[in-house]
Amino acid sequence: MKIAVLAGDGIGPEIVAQAVRVLEALRSDGLRFELEPGLLGGCAVDAAGEPFPEATRRLVTDADAALLGAVGGPRYDMLPRQLRPEQGLLGIRKMLGLFANLRPAVLYPELANASTLKSEVVAGLDILIVRELTGDIYFGEPRGIEQRNGQRIGFNTMIYSEAEIRRIARVAFQAARKRNHRLCSVDKMNVLECTQLWRDVVTETNQEYPDVELSHMLVDNAAMQLVRNPRQFDVMVTGNMFGDILSDEASMLTGSIGMLPSASLDDRNKGLYEPIHGSAPDIAGKDLANPLATILSVAMMLRYTFDQEAAAARIEGAVKKVLAQGYRTGDIYEPGMKKIGTTGMGDAVLANI
Repeated sequence: MKIAVLAGDGIGPEIVAQAVRVLEALRSDGLRFELEPGLLGGCAVDAAGEPFPEATRRLVTDADAALLGAVGGPRYDMLPRQLRPEQGLLGIRKMLGLFANLRPAVLYPELANASTLKSEVVAGLDILIVRELTGDIYFGEPRGIEQRNGQRIGFNTMIYSEAEIRRIARVAFQAARKRNHRLCSVDKMNVLECTQLWRDVVTETNQEYPDVELSHMLVDNAAMQLVRNPRQFDVMVTGNMFGDILSDEASMLTGSIGMLPSASLDDRNKGLYEPIHGSAPDIAGKDLANPLATILSVAMMLRYTFDQEAAAARIEGAVKKVLAQGYRTGDIYEPGMKKIGTTGMGDAVLANI
């Protein structure tokens, strides 16, 4: 197993270091893998003058999977758009064809009080959001800023092909089959023709999965229902922009964005694995960041790309034990718990591996 390790910016190197420690601990299980570091994001701009340099392109092309920390930071915001760290992230997704983004939002019982919602509303929460990742308004053409009638006009194009919709719908239906056989498709078909096509194609694809109960919901209602009654959802599938927003909203139901991993997969389960949070430059280098989302991303990597279910479950079990033992980083801390830092949380997970 060849794994590209892209630490990235801000807290990225700290949290990735803990995830790599956990991965290395599994060598005792007989797992054989090769780790190779690479540059992506702001660190790549600093070192190579671009956010997704050619050396990293070769590395991730040859690798079976990639583990990413986070990219970006305020000091890069004034760069031309093509040089901003986020363009490296968009670039790797596009180049590798990572069209399916899987974002689980699971509330651990020990963190029920960390959620901003009442515990009785979120207790038992377990949602999987399937987000299409390489189409929609983020990649659609034409796009740009230009002069029209004496003023600047900004424009982007929301576009999806039938094939793109059907491809992500099948991923979502297959995921629903492995869970509770319920899928909610989210769109805005009442005003957007692009998402009318989305609803039509998802409905047609349901015929291939008659054992999965399909429902539809407008995105504004879905945003409301996530905070009103989130446990009504099992698997949700939606486009790139809606999925970006809804998955971040869902993350806060669990108590902290620092708890949630993600997988971005191609059609052969090659994947990019990363926590869904950002680079948090304000706490970088202070041993404060929560590494659990990155550690859980390693579990997703072992499950989805390498088909190592036992090893994945071992990591997830260790995280559950750590939380049950009362260990907390600052983002999930509450009085009476054992407050520790980034390295301390890595130590605790390793002790339970």
